[in-house]
Amino acid sequence: MKVLIRNGRVVNPATGRDELADLAVANGRIVTIGSVSPDFQADRDIDAKGLVVAPGLVDLAARLREPGHEHEGMLESELNAAAAGGVTSLVCPPDTDPTLDEPGLVDMLKFRARKLSLCRLFPLGALTRGLQGEVLTEMVELTESGCVGFSQAEVPIANTQVLQRALQYAATYNYTVWLRPQDGSLGGGVAASGAMATRLGLSGVPVIAETIALHTIFELVRVTGARVHLCRLSSAAGVELLRRAKAEGLPVTGDVSINSLHLTDVDIGYFNSSMRLNPPLRQQKDREALRAALADGTLDALVSDHTPVDADAKTLPFGEAEPGATGLELLLSMALKWGQESKLSLPETLSRITSKPVQVLGDTLGSLVQSAGQLVEGGVADICLFDPDALWQVKPGVLKSQGKHTPFDFATSGTALPGQVRATLVAGHLAYQAPALA
Repeated sequence: MKVLIRNGRVVNPATGRDELADLAVANGRIVTIGSVSPDFQADRDIDAKGLVVAPGLVDLAARLREPGHEHEGMLESELNAAAAGGVTSLVCPPDTDPTLDEPGLVDMLKFRARKLSLCRLFPLGALTRGLQGEVLTEMVELTESGCVGFSQAEVPIANTQVLQRALQYAATYNYTVWLRPQDGSLGGGVAASGAMATRLGLSGVPVIAETIALHTIFELVRVTGARVHLCRLSSAAGVELLRRAKAEGLPVTGDVSINSLHLTDVDIGYFNSSMRLNPPLRQQKDREALRAALADGTLDALVSDHTPVDADAKTLPFGEAEPGATGLELLLSMALKWGQESKLSLPETLSRITSKPVQVLGDTLGSLVQSAGQLVEGGVADICLFDPDALWQVKPGVLKSQGKHTPFDFATSGTALPGQVRATLVAGHLAYQAPALA
């Protein structure tokens, strides 16, 4: 299929390109950026006047809930949500049911995603069998099936020797291990330790649950040389440790969720279960440190931490409610909001959800999609068209995700968010189109 996108503001964060230009797509690839030959015969012509033509977004943390949790999200519903949010590539953790610890399960998941043609899916394999922290998985076989790294999701490994062996195995083959730093014996609370949790009578998760785990991880990285990606840091102290580790030259990267970037424990209010999240929302000083670290490059990427939860699991007392929130359709808007408040340029802002996440993934993407997160001639045509001036209100009825709970629900936040996706192309295929462009 040939597509011509005319009169758009083409933004390529990887190079800083930001100009009005046309863009031509054929056979799933970008063939021209700039002045398109009049001989180019398009099957579809899109007038992008007033729109930004950007690379498709890359989300490093999105649970799709299938297999095993279909009552909270189906693969089709969540990939539709990804397309509606401009996300063309996403990484999913292995905590499905059954766990992604066998090649056949990974093959099945990737096959179903390919058939839907809505978004590229890059699974993480389980680091240990059943995520039980005891027996290592066959990482080589899982990689051959398409896993881009290995993770314990939300389950910390209690035995440090097992974690050391896992990192040694990964380092041997240059695999990346994805860890959310959390000490298992300290991370059992439901809110961040502090005045708010004390006042509400909620069990707390102290900052040292994150920093103790980080110290352990960094010591093991020094010994093994393994690459580690740190998922969803939540504290100022954690960010400072990552900054020092990077300055030392350790092969580590990190990300932050849209929730921790914009919210604090005060937003829990009167036990609002939509704010029941992992990691828990921390204090304002932590939020400000996270925002600054994302701006200065200490944190490499912004993630949606998409975790759809059904109504029954959220309509419970705060401490009993299931943690999680819908985020795929909010990633672009929350990035733009942060960028505007941080006074960053549009290319700089978009880089945290396009080119920089691809750098975290590195060569695991394969030759076909090495150009993901960029707009380059000859590169894959994963494209997001959005209106940067449009404001929209987050209401359950407008979300395509099966999970309707989000901390940014208009009914509770009362705010409108910037930036609305008008169309999403995956390998030149129109995966999503807003009614206005129909």
